[in-house]
Order: sequence, then C-alpha cells, then structure tokens
Amino acid sequence: MAKKNESISVEEKLRALYDLQLIDSRVDEIRNVRGELPLEVQDLEDEVLGLKTRMDKLKTDVETINFEIAAKKNLIEESKALMKKYAEQQKNVRNSREFNSLSKEIEFQELEIQLAEKNIKEFKAQIEQKKEVVSETKEKLNERENHLKHKKGELDAILAETEKEEKALLKKSEEFEEKIEERLVQAYKRIRHNVKNGLAVVPVERGASGGSFFTIPPQVQVEIASRKKIITDEHSGRILVDPLLAEEEQDKMQQLFEKI
Repeated sequence: MAKKNESISVEEKLRALYDLQLIDSRVDEIRNVRGELPLEVQDLEDEVLGLKTRMDKLKTDVETINFEIAAKKNLIEESKALMKKYAEQQKNVRNSREFNSLSKEIEFQELEIQLAEKNIKEFKAQIEQKKEVVSETKEKLNERENHLKHKKGELDAILAETEKEEKALLKKSEEFEEKIEERLVQAYKRIRHNVKNGLAVVPVERGASGGSFFTIPPQVQVEIASRKKIITDEHSGRILVDPLLAEEEQDKMQQLFEKI
C-alpha cells in the first residue's frame, strides 16, 4: 500500500532522507561506542580471574610443600627408629662383619636424616618465597577488583544513558521513515546495508560525493542543487544532497539530538 506522503516535494523527501541518515548515523555511533566500552571491563575481569587462579595455585603449591615436609619428618623418625634398632642389634652380633654391616646401615640412615633435613630447609625457604608472592598477588588482586568494580559501575551508567538515547533515536527514525514513501525507505536501507560506514545519503563535498574521490560533473551538481529529483552517485550508489541542504539539516538535527 502506497504511503499517503508520496505527494510531498522532492526537496522535502531529500530533507527527510538526510534527516533519517543523520539519526541512523547517530545510532551507529552510539552502538560503536557501546561496543568498545565493555572491552576494558572484560580485560579487567580476565585479569582478576587470572590472579585468582594464580592465588589458588600458590595455595595448592604451599599445601603440597607442607605435605612433603611432613613426609620428610616421618622419614627422619623412621630413620632414627632404624638407627636405634641397628645399634641394639650391634650389641648381639657374632662377628665383626655383621657389626660393620650394621654400622653401614646406621651411617646410611644418618645420611637419610641429613638429606631430609636439608630438604625440609629448602621446602621452608620455598614456602616463605611463595608466601611473599601470595601477599603481592593478593594486594594486586584487591586493587584490580576495586578497579573493576569502579569500571563496571561507570560502564553500567554509560550503558543506561546510551540505551535511553538509542531508544529515543530509534523511535525518531521510525517517525522520519513515515515521512518518506516506502520505495525510497527500502532503497535507503539497501544502500545503508551495502556501504561499509552505513552512509546512504551524503552531501556533495568539494565537487565529489561525501567520502569519495570521484568528481561529480558540474551539470550533475547543478541538478543536485536544484532539488528537483533524487540523484545517486554512479560509483557508490549513495543518494546525493547539496551542501547547503546538508548544513541546514545538520543544524536542525543537532538541536533535536540535544533535546533527547
């Protein structure tokens, strides 16, 4: 069904199309900003998660080392018990060969004890070192968590603000679409979809289509300025408007944006 506003002049259609473009570009801008904002928060969340994982690993390492210390202490007690046992057996040996054999066993256990004590000393040094790292990591974790909390609050506030503006602009976009006949709206949307920056309606700038280096012939520029028909750029397919019309609509829409 044709829209009731097909009878409006070409100039009015051009103004409505450019206004629609300005509104949609503002929505694009908001969405681009919103798309970048969460990245810092995501990086902080990843960093906090990494620090927590590191803390858990350090605690596990300390527990493992404590287990090793306990095992070495048990080994020392077992070696002492064996030394005592061998010393008692030496009292009842029948010859020097058996006595020497038991002496070697006692010496071996003494070496086992010395090695275990050395290991325990090294393990305790490792624990102290890891405790320092735990303390440093905990301090950094607290700092990053506080920073994350602040950034999340900041992000939530900005998202709430931009979401409100976006909804208002989308409503305005629908209102401006109603001013334009359906075939033009569809053409506008198709062009927006096909161009990288979403600019379907652009002004002539320095004799070329906005954002383009292809020169527009003078006679075509005159036609655009006359606002008697809708003209598209032969290279990009964008709808063209004259600079004066663009400037007037930009000023008008800026006032609208400031009220939203």
